[in-house]
Amino acid sequence: MSQKSSIFRHNGVSYVVPIIVITSLFALWGFANDITNPMVAAFQTIMELPARQASLIQFAFYGGYATMAIPAALFIRRYNYKSGILLGLALYAIGAFLFIPAAAQQSFTFFCCSLYILTFGLAFLETTANPFILSLGSKETSTRRLNLAQAFNPMGSLSGMAVASLIVLPNLWSDRRDEAGQIIFGTLSEAEKADIRLHDLAVIRDPYVCIGLIVLIMFIVIALMKMPKTQQTETKTGHVSVRTTLSNLFHNTIYREGVIAQFFYVAAQIMVWTFIIHYADHLGINKTTAQMYNIVAMSLFLSSRFIATFLMKYVNGRLLLAIFGIGAAVATTGCILIEGMMGLYCLVGISFFMSLMFPTIYGIALENVDPYDTTLGAAFLVMAIVGGACMPVLQGAIIDMGGAEHVLFGLPSVNVSYVLPLICFLVITLYGLRCYKARDRK
Repeated sequence: MSQKSSIFRHNGVSYVVPIIVITSLFALWGFANDITNPMVAAFQTIMELPARQASLIQFAFYGGYATMAIPAALFIRRYNYKSGILLGLALYAIGAFLFIPAAAQQSFTFFCCSLYILTFGLAFLETTANPFILSLGSKETSTRRLNLAQAFNPMGSLSGMAVASLIVLPNLWSDRRDEAGQIIFGTLSEAEKADIRLHDLAVIRDPYVCIGLIVLIMFIVIALMKMPKTQQTETKTGHVSVRTTLSNLFHNTIYREGVIAQFFYVAAQIMVWTFIIHYADHLGINKTTAQMYNIVAMSLFLSSRFIATFLMKYVNGRLLLAIFGIGAAVATTGCILIEGMMGLYCLVGISFFMSLMFPTIYGIALENVDPYDTTLGAAFLVMAIVGGACMPVLQGAIIDMGGAEHVLFGLPSVNVSYVLPLICFLVITLYGLRCYKARDRK
């Protein structure tokens, strides 16, 4: 491979070390994302909440992205990528450590607030790390480079899922079941429930405290490391007004539609993974076993991301996005219409097709954005993660509409709820096709 086309070198400069360090951050927020997903089902049982209210965990988690993405971008414009990363790590650690008083207070609201602050840090990290990776090398290999870096995100996700399935969920006393497979927690006395609740919230707390310590170590490493200059950091973006940047972004059709596509993608991803446990629970599978299906889904997601990165050498990324969107829509249709284990297998299989979507939409959207505008452009793409806050609540509401029988339109209500991800994948497919046609016209 020539120097020009290398994803690690450009104009004779090697970016291997900074790419490795920044890529490690992708694993950190992957861990937070996917240890949190099964917590929706856990809190629903422990705190005796309806699915809609329990899904506020995701609303708090992804709402933090929506709140802090733009302030993060303005901070980075004023300072630099390294400062943004350090502030992000600090907020991440603070949110994680707030799980200690949240567990002591046994307050669902306190847990939601802790996650909200934690994701302030994730908003800074994602607003910084994604465009930073794009800038560390040539423009022609930027989307491939981001896909490769994003491949390490599911490694963190797998770690989070492993901790949830091997450490957290098996040790939740609230998930104990009778011989018929029914959870017995609701039949216990209030005193027994209080003891179990105290134990289970401590089990949930500990992994977040541990990851908080790891984040502090990363803070020290990056604080002591010298980061390379890029076109964005060398340019005084303060000389370009925010109003001008917003106008440029708004009139960029590919970018504008990319933000919309990213909203629907993140919404679909979070709905697919969050409610796998609910889908399995309807089939009589306990939370610990159900979480194993989440791990299989994430393994497919990880392997497919490497496959997609390889395929991009031969197939245009925009076309590949549309093809994978169609595959995800077909698999989602299967999980809606097919009852039983085959439907669950279709649900797990969706993850294979989701793998390339986030970094590819991100890369396509920013491909023709001026370097002056990249930081704010990245912020709106990160802010689009708010889709993961809004849509799971709607999906939880659809599940609750099934009532005590959990049936809606003749199908299990959890099956019907996957109509929402299906709509999302159709939007993404349309975006891929429109971008591919626009490229051909150009």
